[in-house]
Amino acid sequence: MKVNTHNADILLSATNKGHYPQDDIPEVALAGRSNVGKSSFINTMLNRKNLARTSGKPGKTQLLNFFNIDDQLRFVDVPGYGYARVSKKEREKWGKMIEEYLTTRENLRAVVSLVDLRHEPSADDVQMYEFLKYYEIPVILVATKADKIPRGKWNKHESMIKKKLDFDKTDTFIIFSSVNKTGVEEAWDAIFDYSFSE
Repeated sequence: MKVNTHNADILLSATNKGHYPQDDIPEVALAGRSNVGKSSFINTMLNRKNLARTSGKPGKTQLLNFFNIDDQLRFVDVPGYGYARVSKKEREKWGKMIEEYLTTRENLRAVVSLVDLRHEPSADDVQMYEFLKYYEIPVILVATKADKIPRGKWNKHESMIKKKLDFDKTDTFIIFSSVNKTGVEEAWDAIFDYSFSE
C-alpha cells in the first residue's frame, strides 16, 4: 500500500453524521486532552507546518475535522477534552458528537489516543481509554512530548502511564516527539496496519 503522506489537506469539518464523507475510505481518529499536542502530531505526521492549527488557546477544535491523505486515508481530529474554560453544556455537546462518531462510523479503523509522556494520565484520559476498550475500538496509544524528558526516564514514564490506564498489551504504545520526530515511523506503521489490513 503506497500512500503519499505529504499529499494532505483538510477536507471538511462536521458536527454530526449527516456531514461525514460518504464513501469507504478508512479513517483514524485522534483523541486527547486539549493541550496534549494533537495538532503538532498531525502536522508532524503529514510533514506540514500548520495544516492543523496549533493554538495557544486549548479547546479551539470544536468540530470533527477530516483530513484527506492522498485520497486513500483520513485523519479525523476530534475536539480536545478536559478543558475547563468551556461551559458544561458545550462539553456535553462535544461529548455527544465524539461518541456518535466513534460508535457509529463504519470507516473508523482505529483511534490514536494521545497522552502526555511527562504526566500520569488524567481522569479524562482513563475514561477515553476505557470507552475505546468498551466499544472494542483498536487503540494506538501515543505518548507525546518525549523531547521534554531525558531518554533514560522514558521507560519509567511509560510504565506509569500503562499502569494508570490498565493498558492492554495487545494495543500499540508509541513514544512520540514532534520536535525531534521520535515515533513517526512507528505511528505510521501502526496506522497503516489498522487501516489497510484485511
